[in-house]
Amino acid sequence: MGGYQLSESKSIAIIRFLALCLFIVSLINIPIAEGRIRHYKWEIKYEYKSPDCYKKLVITINGKTPGPTILAQQNDTVIVEVKNSLLTENTAIHWHGIRQIGTPWFDGTEGITQCPILPGDTFVYKFVVDRPGTYLYHAHYGMQREAGLYGSIRVALPDGESEPFDYDYDRSIILNDWYHKSTYEQAAGLSSKAFQWVGEPQSLLIQGKGRFECSTANPPLKADVCNNTSPECSLYSTTVVPGKTYRLRISSLTALSALSFQIEGHNMTVVEADGHYVEPFVVKNLFLYSGETYSVLVKTDQDPSRNYWATTNVVSRNATTPPGLAIFNYYPNHPRRSPPTIPPSGPMWNDVDSRFNQSLAIKARKGHIYSPPATSDRVIVLLNTQNLVNGNVRWSVNNVSFNLPHTPYLISLKENLLHTFSQTPPPEGYDFANYDICAVQNNTNATTSDAIYRLQFNSTVDIILQNANTRNANNSETHPWHLHGHDFWVLGYGRGKFDPINDPKKYNLVDPIMKNTVPVHTYGWTAFRFKADNPGVWAFHCHIESHFFMGMGVAFEEGIERVGKLPSSIMGCGATKNFRKP
Repeated sequence: MGGYQLSESKSIAIIRFLALCLFIVSLINIPIAEGRIRHYKWEIKYEYKSPDCYKKLVITINGKTPGPTILAQQNDTVIVEVKNSLLTENTAIHWHGIRQIGTPWFDGTEGITQCPILPGDTFVYKFVVDRPGTYLYHAHYGMQREAGLYGSIRVALPDGESEPFDYDYDRSIILNDWYHKSTYEQAAGLSSKAFQWVGEPQSLLIQGKGRFECSTANPPLKADVCNNTSPECSLYSTTVVPGKTYRLRISSLTALSALSFQIEGHNMTVVEADGHYVEPFVVKNLFLYSGETYSVLVKTDQDPSRNYWATTNVVSRNATTPPGLAIFNYYPNHPRRSPPTIPPSGPMWNDVDSRFNQSLAIKARKGHIYSPPATSDRVIVLLNTQNLVNGNVRWSVNNVSFNLPHTPYLISLKENLLHTFSQTPPPEGYDFANYDICAVQNNTNATTSDAIYRLQFNSTVDIILQNANTRNANNSETHPWHLHGHDFWVLGYGRGKFDPINDPKKYNLVDPIMKNTVPVHTYGWTAFRFKADNPGVWAFHCHIESHFFMGMGVAFEEGIERVGKLPSSIMGCGATKNFRKP
């Protein structure tokens, strides 16, 4: 009726042509997917929020904490425009677990790889996510991470490739602890000669939500400050369909606490750690240390007529912090419907054996083992101690407490500004024969320094983390250590003092897991090996906010002569005030 109609032969020809086009696209699909650009635009600012029912100033990204999840595929380029609207604070963001190969200036570590982002300024991070897996981002300036500036990075395999395990749905969950005092109050107490410890956190958050019982506050809090009926602090609920398998990407970004995590009535199969496939093993409680990421598989095979508790508890500290709660919601039950049971109690806080055994259980998955070099070129032993330095309580490594310089190391080394930090090499060990790690030590020779370790490019380095007693009798704390710019092979864990003669004979060189964050257990040691093959300057530090603030860290330089031209956007502080182009 006046319309144009195709003949049957022409229709068939067009269908064949379209089929040919689809076939050609399928042949070149993977190259098209590679190199995709993921662009994010963020504004960072303070807002009043009540994540655990207590209202306080929180750092948000586009109005939210946790911030947006970065979703990408392997080999994508991620661009994040960060506008600092904090008004009175600098900032910087670290991309935790992203190795920054070829872009060491975008690691986001103030004082090491960049000058901070000034209030009102916009800074552009641009980097490639070169490996699939579960990663994080968070503030790396002062103690801002614990004020709410953090989020998830999820990197998928390229199209057409599959994981070595099957699942139906994928979820990300970040565990955190939460203080009511501001980071300024905490930092002032930690750096004062009249030392004030930050204490235990007031609550635990699961994906940014928790519950502080306002009625327990002393002195009492007004309803406009703490309100348990606020919808803002309703428990986190994740909805699941019965009869499915869920991949839960569970991460910890606690300021202080080591945690356990469990889902009532469900087993969890661990399959990934810090972006590397794990030989699967089953747990009821998953132990996490700040900076670690895991993937677990959970089958929704329980009674579908009810909901279940997901809980997180503090371990390794005799803490007063109540458990964190969330709802594992079986569809079609209402997501806010409380489970009919009492939340399961977590493991004993001082059950060291269970935590130690989980560390030993994490091995590389068969078929995905990257063998470490058989030997190392250099061994650096790092004794973790708590010291009194010039009247201040500090955390130290080999009796040296770390201070960040005013001019970032990356710029100083690349621009030959060596006068901006100490050129005296830090110690590579301690008095092994005479030091008693189980006793309170005076450590009268403790000092502060901003010196760094210079590593020969492409050399193999062993790091031995040695734990010891704090300044309090019969006390040793668990420390999660995070290495920027690298993954490392975890060679072994031990109790007591590391034996440099016999303990290396027990190293796992067959199927060691690769990680970027690893705990050193109480009165114990942890050994790992890495290749110094990523040109740049990289932080290595305890991931507990207050401990790094108090000096528990070091920095490694490697292949600085291979680093490309530095962008002017990272300059503008210290000796580089005149380097930055307008």
